[in-house]
Amino acid sequence: MTLDLALRATEVLLALAFLQQSAEHIFGSKAAPLIFVPRAGLSILLLLGLYTPWVLLVLSAHSLLILRRFHGPYNGGSDRMGLLVLYCLCLSTGLLTWVGKGLGAQVAFGYLGVQVILSYFISGKVKVVNPDWRNGRALRDVFQFSAYPVSENLRQLAHRPRLLWVASWAVMVFEVLFPLSLFSTPSLIVALGVATLFHTANAVLFGLNRFVWFWIASYPSIVWLQIRLVSG
Repeated sequence: MTLDLALRATEVLLALAFLQQSAEHIFGSKAAPLIFVPRAGLSILLLLGLYTPWVLLVLSAHSLLILRRFHGPYNGGSDRMGLLVLYCLCLSTGLLTWVGKGLGAQVAFGYLGVQVILSYFISGKVKVVNPDWRNGRALRDVFQFSAYPVSENLRQLAHRPRLLWVASWAVMVFEVLFPLSLFSTPSLIVALGVATLFHTANAVLFGLNRFVWFWIASYPSIVWLQIRLVSG
């Protein structure tokens, strides 16, 4: 995957993520919906590949207004990942377009890939040292007491400790070992497929739908970085 192709794939996926987020506010929420109308319009331009460097620059500036309005990334991890993708993409594209710094663009885009890899590894490391995750209690509490929109049928999983123990260790092992997938392109593709299924399951089970698009938007940077590292 070339840098140009990886950047374009990231643009399309990030535009879709921002459109989903904007639609939630414009049509389904009373929390400052008008602030997200410009983001939706800019995301359409980004999706179509029109005026891309300027669109990314304006989106970055507009994100500061949203941060000020909600006193930070109000939706936690998914919004932070969206901003990370946006700023790295803006810097990479800007360096290529206005400065002609190919190496600088690669460093900025590669930084995104490294941060995403670390996000999985650190998340797994934090879980492994937590006894509640090691014995499955953390997942049990999620299903039994969580404020997420878990259906009553799914809450019954809280009474299946062995299943939750296996699921807990599956998540921890996958996240901690995720960096090892960089050793080959096929292993990375498999790892990203599993990660996508993981985020999709969280969206279906708990309504964490933003994580799917924002994390997938970062995946081209990992694929590009892995090929760059292997090829030297």
